[in-house]
Parts: sequence; C-alpha cells; structure tokens
Amino acid sequence: MTHHIVILGGGFGGLYTALALSRLPWEKSDQPDITLVDQRDRFLFAPLLYELVTGELQTWEIAPPYEELLINTGIKFRQSEVEAIDLAARTVTLQAGAELNYDNLVLALGGETPMDMAPGVEEHAIAFRTLEDAYRLKEKLRQLENANADKVRVAIVGGGYSGVEIACKLAERLGNRGRIRIVERATEILQNSPEFNQKAAQKALSDKGVWIDYETTVTEVTADTLSLSYKDQVDTLPVDIVLWTVGNRVNPVVTALPVPQNQRQQLQVAPTLQVVEHPELFALGDLAEGTDVDGNRVPTTAQAALQQADYAAWNIWAALTGRPLLPFRYQHLGEIMTLGTNNATLAGLGVKLEGPAAHLMRRLTYLYRMPTLEHQLRVGLNWITQPVRDLLSAS
Repeated sequence: MTHHIVILGGGFGGLYTALALSRLPWEKSDQPDITLVDQRDRFLFAPLLYELVTGELQTWEIAPPYEELLINTGIKFRQSEVEAIDLAARTVTLQAGAELNYDNLVLALGGETPMDMAPGVEEHAIAFRTLEDAYRLKEKLRQLENANADKVRVAIVGGGYSGVEIACKLAERLGNRGRIRIVERATEILQNSPEFNQKAAQKALSDKGVWIDYETTVTEVTADTLSLSYKDQVDTLPVDIVLWTVGNRVNPVVTALPVPQNQRQQLQVAPTLQVVEHPELFALGDLAEGTDVDGNRVPTTAQAALQQADYAAWNIWAALTGRPLLPFRYQHLGEIMTLGTNNATLAGLGVKLEGPAAHLMRRLTYLYRMPTLEHQLRVGLNWITQPVRDLLSAS
C-alpha cells in the first residue's frame, strides 16, 4: 500500500514541506502520496501583507492559490478545516466528517491571534494575520476616507514587528489625516530585535507622527473607544480602528493531542522535528517548541519555519528510504522590516542597511523566498515592469 503523508497547514512550514517532499529523489517504488490540507484556498506570504493594505501589491502576488502552486507536483490539496486527529488510528477528521488516513503526519497549522485578552476585542478589534484581516482593514479605511472625516484615529496594540510595520504603512496612507498610536505594555518597542532595527524604527515612527504609549495595557475596546491603563490610571480615548497584533495561540486541535506540550501548549519536538514519543509525527512553526542540534531554542518565526520545512521533508524521506535523519540546525539570517513605502531596515549576517537600499533588499529576499519558480518569475516580472506602467499611465 502506498505510504501516505498528510500535511496540516499550508503556511511557510506546511506548504514548503510539501514542495520539498515532491522534489526529493524518490524511487518509483517508494513514491508516497502527499496531501496538503488548509482551511483557505490561497497561500499567504505573510511578510508582504502590509503592502496589500497600501495598494503597493496585489492579492495574486502575495496570496497565490494552492491549486496554482501545486500544479504538476503530484501533491493533492484539500481545502477544509481540521476537526480532530486520532493518533491511535492515524486518522485526521476534516470538516463534514471526511477522514484521511496517514502514515506520517506533519503538523504545521500555525497559530491564532487571541482576541479575548480584554473585553470588546473580539467584537470590535481587527487582527492582522490573514488575508481576510487585511481586506477588513482596507474596507474600514475606505469607509473612513470617503466619509471625509478630519481625523482617522487608529490604535495598534503591540509594538512588535507587525505593529510597527503596519503603523508605518498606515501613517503613509493616511498622511495628515492619520492619528496613529501604538500601545505597548513594555518599556520599548521591538524588544527582541537588533538595536539597529529598533533605532531605525523609532526614527521612522517619530518622523511619521506615530505616538507610542509605553507600559500601557488595554482594558476595554468598544465600537468607537479604547480604554487604556497606565500606572493604575485608566483613560478612555476615541478611536476609529483598533488593530490587535499581540499574542499567539496554538490551534485547539493540536492542544487536544495527548503528546508532550509546554506551558504555552506548544508540542515538544526533538531536533529531528519529530514530536517527542511520536516519531511518525513532525511539528514545525508556531505550534512546536524545541532546540536545534546546537542546543539553541528555535524561534517561532517565518524564517525558522522555512528552514524547518526542508529538514522535515528530508527526514521523512530519510526515514522511508533507510537513511539517517538530520537534526535541525537553525541559521539566523537577520531581520528585515518595512518602515513605509521605499523604506526598510535590515540587520543580520554582518550587514546593516536602512532606507531604499534595505527596501530593495527586502523585496529581493522575499521574491527569492516565494514558493515556486513560476510564481517568482511572474511576480518579479510584474515588479520590474510596474514603474514603466506607472509612467505610461501618468503620461
């Protein structure tokens, strides 16, 4: 019977594992069936989601359909939510009761933004993680801009990369009409980032007039107000949009599994990326916790998930073909962030860049990281010819 590999989650970890598996040198007798499952019909290149809000990029560039990406790979795609996993029976139950049997299971469902951290958040705030979140934000901005309001007041909860990047983009889109603030519970933004990136971000935010509330927490969100607590004093401010960029929660289907987990309910994995006590399971990305071959804690970032995908694919192939498995070795390749149109900052591998040069490097890096050569070529050609089209349309 043909070996069946089921991959749950089509983000950086899941999609790239599937693609890497399809490219490995399988003998015809060993060729497995590979099924990728995701609740959405499109892959999202999340680091470029900000450009969708500002109109710099189009949906097809950052969110190509899975069917398009998987053509001629032999990988089967199932669009469905995952309802349950039975480790003993080695089955995955999908929405509407459909079942998939597996021999190897790759868990890459990613995380969710918790929207229950304060009253009113779920009802009135917008997360910034999915394509649907970006569409919702764009529509809200369109309504406010068309209403000719003197001010558009936006509060962004969280001063990490996501909060800082969307703040810069929105400040540019709204211009003088924008009143943007970041709410950060710590004493600084980008706490775990290189000092170079921190300083570049602080300057960009200051230049764009973005206010930062440090040591501040949200106590309530309503349809048009935000209540903030600072040193035991609560102030309620008028607001048009609240963006929620903090927190990460493991998918409840994963937390229900009877396998070793940490306090944050992430699955504990060996350096080979196999779930502890379950060698047939591989876990990567946001839902996994472990150390690499050098004993370093692996961060839950996109670049870590991309690297893990290659190792997960190789180790499944190795296990099925009688080869030794490779322990994961994480390579920190630096950190890139956008600070607005034609402005970014980059720190890593001995390089420090900011401004247009970093913006170009960011675009080229992400172009290289896109999932297939065909998509890279389509997007790259579009980026090259865009300035010419803009010039022709302006003339």
